[in-house]
Amino acid sequence: MRKRLKLKKATRTRRCKWDNQVHERKTFAQPACHRSHSAAIFLKSTETGDKIKWKAGEAVPYGALAAAFAEIEATTKRLVILEILTKLFVTVIERSPDNFLRVIYLCINRLCPDYEGLELGIGEGLLLKAIAQGTGRDMKVIKKDLEAKGDLGLVAIGSRAKQPTMFKPAPLTVPAVFKQLKEIADMSGNKSQDRKIGGIKKLLAASQNDEPKYIIRSLEGKLRIGLAERTVLVALAQSIVLTGAKKQKKRLDTEEMANEIARGTEVVKAVYSELPNYDLVVPALLESGIDGCRAACKLTPGIPLKPMLAKPTKAITEVLDRFEGKAFTCEYKYDGERAQVHFFATTPSTAPKTKLAVFSRNSENMSLKYPDLVEQVPRCIKPDVKSFVLDAEVTAWKKEEKDDKGEIHPARLLPFQELSRRKRKDVKAEDIVVKVKLFAFDLLYLNGEPLLHLDLEARRKLLREHFQPVPNEFDFATSQDCTTVEEIQTFLDISVKEGCEGLMVKMLAGEDATYEPSRRSMNWLKLKKDYLSGTGDSLDLVVIGGYYGKGKRTNVYGAFLLACYDADSETYQAVCKIGTGFSEADLDAHWSTFKPLELSSKKGYYDVGEAKPDVFYEPKVVWEVLTADLSLSPVYTAAKGLVDSRGISLRFPRFIRIRDDKDPDDSTSPEQIASMYRAQATTNKSGGKGEAEDDFW
Repeated sequence: MRKRLKLKKATRTRRCKWDNQVHERKTFAQPACHRSHSAAIFLKSTETGDKIKWKAGEAVPYGALAAAFAEIEATTKRLVILEILTKLFVTVIERSPDNFLRVIYLCINRLCPDYEGLELGIGEGLLLKAIAQGTGRDMKVIKKDLEAKGDLGLVAIGSRAKQPTMFKPAPLTVPAVFKQLKEIADMSGNKSQDRKIGGIKKLLAASQNDEPKYIIRSLEGKLRIGLAERTVLVALAQSIVLTGAKKQKKRLDTEEMANEIARGTEVVKAVYSELPNYDLVVPALLESGIDGCRAACKLTPGIPLKPMLAKPTKAITEVLDRFEGKAFTCEYKYDGERAQVHFFATTPSTAPKTKLAVFSRNSENMSLKYPDLVEQVPRCIKPDVKSFVLDAEVTAWKKEEKDDKGEIHPARLLPFQELSRRKRKDVKAEDIVVKVKLFAFDLLYLNGEPLLHLDLEARRKLLREHFQPVPNEFDFATSQDCTTVEEIQTFLDISVKEGCEGLMVKMLAGEDATYEPSRRSMNWLKLKKDYLSGTGDSLDLVVIGGYYGKGKRTNVYGAFLLACYDADSETYQAVCKIGTGFSEADLDAHWSTFKPLELSSKKGYYDVGEAKPDVFYEPKVVWEVLTADLSLSPVYTAAKGLVDSRGISLRFPRFIRIRDDKDPDDSTSPEQIASMYRAQATTNKSGGKGEAEDDFW
């Protein structure tokens, strides 16, 4: 048995079992020796001894996928998870390549690209009914099982095991499960709930071994096996490299294979960042391999890319430290909603029509939410523009008006709260009360050409050449190229006075000024007025629990439990209790919002530590919160193990606003909280420099 290595808590290094050297511990980066070890494993993995066999040309058994999920769930080691997944992918590519895309989707627990908006996430009550009816068990008994186990998947396995069957059902296949899940997600209208229960019962009746657990978890919207999408992408790249080498009968040693895998992984990451659509990327990889995929898959209007994000900073001097000796620009940070605007020609090419679509920062199609914006944008386009992708901010806007006394009030920005009052669905242009204005700050695609590789100075020049301001409808983000603390401070004060949150400071020229999809980069910094005396950034946290009020707050929730979202483990980690700063009207509104979201028991993917709220909620609502500082906590679990054996909590959290534009899964991550804590510690000791970059990878 291999001897366990003891790690000192005081250091973030460890001795590697592969080369006996000490390496710095980083969340995702691997030392070269690890890559070589990975290559050695993956060279062997092409001769996989899979547990569930199937013949070439046959559909992939769902049991093979469930067996891989069970193996992944049983370990926390990234390299082991990667090995399991890559073995599975290699086998699928070699035997059933037509099923590969659906295997990928089931691994990331999605049915289509994000922007198409087809989701599972079926409610707990409906799943309980389906399990009860499908297995013939009493609902009360099943609810008791759920309270004891805290996991609907385990309840489904237990219920299925106790169900008598006369005949052994035909094994489930990946195409059949994927098709049924998609049909369930698509069901709507009259008696849709009954039809959904029927579809779930059909899947459960044919499921065996661990299959019921993962079917129910998929339907619930959380697999909870510790499989992050970034790991799926790396396994995808490695499996393509391996199968490609086998087809070409290349004989590569371990080091050569490690280099090929590293190169292939970077290509797939770059391709998916630019074109986040597996429907296009996976077939291109299967047909053309790594090299052909890069040429075939590029930024395409109509498919929203993951936006570039900014790092927070607490002091203007940090900005000057970062951009010392380099050209940079400051832009207003508008108090609105990030909008990616796409304009393109639709098929057929013989009689093309143009289409305009507006996407949110999390790839949700907002065209129906902003029909007025869809009408307004074409008026700002100059005649030579045939297609484009704009990065912009949509804001609530008040036109110039006269009051009863004849006094003129100039046009002005309105706060985000006004924007959030607009309906999200079934919006009719004639019914809109809160008007909007679009402020464009970047151009990512123009007339058939992606512009991501150009620096901001070049992209901004093209933006201003091909678009024109339209009063009350469209304008360019107000910007100023600053060089001193005094200039930045003056511009910051002006931006706040005009209704903005602060400034965005961006690298303007050179190779560091390109657009980096999916990345939160040090080449973009955000400087908010609130940050200058706070922790450096606000947090977007999910409300997962409530505490009943006492005294004046009787009959409402007096406080709430907030959590961050960990994409690796698919869990919500408790970070703090918040109970101050709410008016009576706020508390009444929160009661109306959260009462329908109450759960009968804690969800299995809620990691709450010692926190004990009176009631738990469905994870639906995201709040933006500011804090005085962050501290290590034995009670809360956020970022536990990333900085210390304890979690990290917020001291004196303050509610800012509801984030209607963010899904719970897009809330602040444990890695971001750990990064904020380290930055705070650094600042307290030395006045602080910036943090390293982080991103989807």
